[in-house]
Amino acid sequence: MKTPGFTVLTKDDMDQIHEATCKVLANPGILINHEGARKLCKAAGCDVDDTTKVVKFPKALVEDCLKKCPKSFTLYSRNGKKDVKMTGDGSVINYTTFGIGVKMTNYVSPGVYENRASTLKDIAEIAKVVDACDNVDEICQPVTALDYATADCCRTIREVDAVMSNSVKPFWQDTEWQYMDIYYDYEVACYGGDEEEARKKPFLMPCGCPSSPLQIDFAAAEIYTQSAKYGMPVMVLSMAMGAASSPIFLAGTLVTHNAEVLAGIILAQLSTPGCQVVYGSSTTEFDFFYNSSPVGSPELGLISAGVAQLAQYYGLPSTTAGV
Repeated sequence: MKTPGFTVLTKDDMDQIHEATCKVLANPGILINHEGARKLCKAAGCDVDDTTKVVKFPKALVEDCLKKCPKSFTLYSRNGKKDVKMTGDGSVINYTTFGIGVKMTNYVSPGVYENRASTLKDIAEIAKVVDACDNVDEICQPVTALDYATADCCRTIREVDAVMSNSVKPFWQDTEWQYMDIYYDYEVACYGGDEEEARKKPFLMPCGCPSSPLQIDFAAAEIYTQSAKYGMPVMVLSMAMGAASSPIFLAGTLVTHNAEVLAGIILAQLSTPGCQVVYGSSTTEFDFFYNSSPVGSPELGLISAGVAQLAQYYGLPSTTAGV
C-alpha cells in the first residue's frame, strides 16, 4: 500500500522560503558560539564578527554547500539485515521512535496510570521492543537514564550501551560532544576493532540542535564539525517554537527553522565536504495556555509536512516529528 502524502507548499512557496532563508543567513546571520566553526566560515568567505560571534553567510556559499550533500546514504544495522536507506527524494519512508523524554508511564488499572522518572533499565527494555517491531526502522533514544544523571560516570555512554546491547537497528543517541571519540570507539569495538569497517558502516548518528532563534551553541557546532571525521552521518534538528522562539506565522517559523538547519549543514560541509547530513525537525508552536510546546498539535503536522517538502526541495534526507 502506498503511504499517503500530505502537501502543504507549492514550488513557488518553497522558492520564496529559500530566498527568505538566504536573506536571513546573510543578514542578520547566525550567532555561532564556536571559534573553530567561525574560522571555517571566515575562510569560506563569510562575514564574521568575533566580538558578537555573528556569522553572515553569502547566498552562493549556502547553495554550494547544499550541492555537496549526498542525496542518499545508508544507516547500517549491526547484523546487516536491518539497514536503513535514507533518501532525499521522498521515495523511502522510515519510522523511528520519538525522544528524548524523562518520564515513563505505568499502567495501574483501567483508566489509571502513573508517571515516574525513566531509568537505564527502561531504555534497554524499550530497545528490545523496538528491535522486535518490523514497522520501526531505527531508534531515536526514547528516554533518559535519570538514575545515572548525577552518578560519577558517563550517563550517555551507558545509554548507548543499553540500546546497542538490545537492538541491532541504527540509532541516533542523546549526543554529548565531548564523547564523540568514545562513540566512535564503541562502533569500532562492535566491528571487532576494524576501523575501516566502522567508518564504512556507521550505525550511530549524532544529532545537534540549534538554539532558536538563529543561534548555534558550542556543543551543536562541535557535533556538526566532528561527526563526519569519524565517518558518522550527522543530523541538524531545529526545535523552534512558533510565537516564542520563532515567528507566530507558520511560514515565518519555516524560514527561521530552515535558516538554523542550513547553517548547521553548512558547518558540516565546510568541515568535511560531501559528508552525510540529515535535515531534522521537531519544530512546533508554543501553547500559551499550557506554557508548553505540543508535539502532537495540528500545527506541528503542518510544519513537519512543510519541512519534509523543503528537505526534498534540497534533495536532503530528513527526519520530522509526527503524529
